[in-house]
Amino acid sequence: MSEPLSLNYLPTLPRRRDWRIGCAGAGFIMRDCHLVAYANAGFNPVAVASRKVETAREVAAARGVPTVHATLDDLLRDDGVEILDVAVPPDAQPDLIRRAVELGRGRLRGILTQKPLALSVRDARDLVECCAAAGIVLAVNQNMRFDQSVRAAKDALARGLIGEPVLATIDMRAVPHWMPWAEGLPSLSTFVMSIHHLDTFRYWLGTPDRVLASTRPDPRTRFPHRDGINLTILEYDHGPRASAWDDVWAGPKAAADDHPHAIRWRVEGTAGLMHGTIGWPRYPAREPSTLDLWSELVPGGWHRPRWPEVWFPDAFVGTMAQLLVAVEDGTEPEIGGRDNVETIALCEAVFAAATEHRVVEMMKGEG
Repeated sequence: MSEPLSLNYLPTLPRRRDWRIGCAGAGFIMRDCHLVAYANAGFNPVAVASRKVETAREVAAARGVPTVHATLDDLLRDDGVEILDVAVPPDAQPDLIRRAVELGRGRLRGILTQKPLALSVRDARDLVECCAAAGIVLAVNQNMRFDQSVRAAKDALARGLIGEPVLATIDMRAVPHWMPWAEGLPSLSTFVMSIHHLDTFRYWLGTPDRVLASTRPDPRTRFPHRDGINLTILEYDHGPRASAWDDVWAGPKAAADDHPHAIRWRVEGTAGLMHGTIGWPRYPAREPSTLDLWSELVPGGWHRPRWPEVWFPDAFVGTMAQLLVAVEDGTEPEIGGRDNVETIALCEAVFAAATEHRVVEMMKGEG
């Protein structure tokens, strides 16, 4: 009987767990994902601030953060903070990062930002250079890369277990909860939801050479927007094709409630295939993502590794850990700012392809 297939799905952890983390923002993603994951990993959040100090106090009390600052600038000036963890809306993030660089120069070692780093390639590049000039390591919380099945699939691809990739697909039929800040953004699905899948394709296959896309508004979302339901095809000159069907409508509410929401992915290669599910649509229930793999190169038929961890909140251990490891080792983070510039460029290309009804060529090396 063959040994069970073992795939690497866990993040590399830092040597130090007591890096002093300051938390900028106290909304859902900080309260229920970042701080829960950090407690589980033994990380050390020491201070929090938010636009409303009352919210920061509530989160600090709930999650055991010892210091609450009255303003975000007070947090950025805190001499005890070594690592800044940013969780603010994407349109507010660039100015906060620039302010953090100004107030934390010479003391701040690293910044973890939300995805996307910025809403344009130009702004993202500027933030990368701004942090680099100040000697601050910049990482991005592109957290689907630390979903356990996505990371395991990357390991399988890196080891050549399914041969050369031929076709990769992600099929989402799930209704996200759009946060109030999303209403004011120039893009809805592309930079908020589809970015997860576009970045996953980059993680698995690299940056594509060209993009085809179509979008339409989501009937359930009442505020004006152009990109609700997104259909995307990515072309790679070296062979693979990838597509994402991001259906945030998923049918009328009564039907959607009765029909299981799901995100399914599949990667086919010349010597095998793998497919899986993403457990996130069941949140707050803990449903692990899955991966099933069959390969001509691995005996034993279908392999179905499983794990107890889930995307929300466990993947957020990995996004902070990759920054802390980079700070310790003097290396670029797994998901550094320069890397995220290329994901933003891909989002811009998808948005342009869909709204202008044309094929968009990607410029490689955007970071």
